[in-house]
This record gives sequence, structure tokens and C-alpha cells, in this order.
Amino acid sequence: MIKKITGAFVILLLFVGCGKDNGVYIPNVLVNYRISEAEFSIKAKSGILVVPNIGVAGLMIIKQGPSGYVAFDQCSSVNPDQRCKVVPDDNLITATDPCSGAKFLLLDGSPQKAPAVRYLKVYRTSIGSDGLINVSN
Repeated sequence: MIKKITGAFVILLLFVGCGKDNGVYIPNVLVNYRISEAEFSIKAKSGILVVPNIGVAGLMIIKQGPSGYVAFDQCSSVNPDQRCKVVPDDNLITATDPCSGAKFLLLDGSPQKAPAVRYLKVYRTSIGSDGLINVSN
């Protein structure tokens, strides 16, 4: 009986440990960025503002609707240790990792084209009573 339980446990470990996941994630770094909606409107290109030197590989803040925003780290989730920066595509709907060719949806950061399997790192966004867009983790 013990041999059967041990054998089942070993087989279970083999199935759990044989995935393609390399276990490398985008690191956690402190992000606390603020910008006024007026300044965002001036600096953003077609509703997307790229902010270098914030987060792991820079921020992408995307305007969604009249007063909604979403923010992602530019660091690709494909090989985050390489710090390859995803770049918004001309269609303004997706972003591409130039190192691997992976694509991500800019609505929620979801992977759209292999080899991407993980979402982009998302940050919290809010608009304060002072009219500032706050991006934080």
C-alpha cells in the first residue's frame, strides 16, 4: 500500500514539475507615479503615454474611455530578465516585444501571440480629487 502511495506521489510530482514555465517573473519594484490629466493629454501619443525609468522597464499608461486609465510595465513577460521593452503597435490595441515577437493586448495586458503566455505586469491607476492620475503598486 505504501509503495502505491509513494508511486502515485512521484508520478504527481513529475506532472507538476514538467511544465514549460521557466519560473522567471517580472520583478516587483516600487512604483508611485503621478501626472495631471492635462499633462497626460499633451504628452500622450494617441492616448498612450510611455514613461521611461519608472518600474522595471518603463511605464505605458493608456487612456480607456473618458476618465479611465490602465498602466503596464513595459518589461516583456516572455524573458523578463532581459528587460526587453514592449512597444505599442500602430493599431494602438496591441504592443509587441521586439526581442521575441510576442504580442500583448493593451486593454488588459493579456498575451495575444506566442511565445507570450503571461500577462504584462499591471499597476493600479486612480484619479485623485486633485485631478492627478496616480499609478502605483
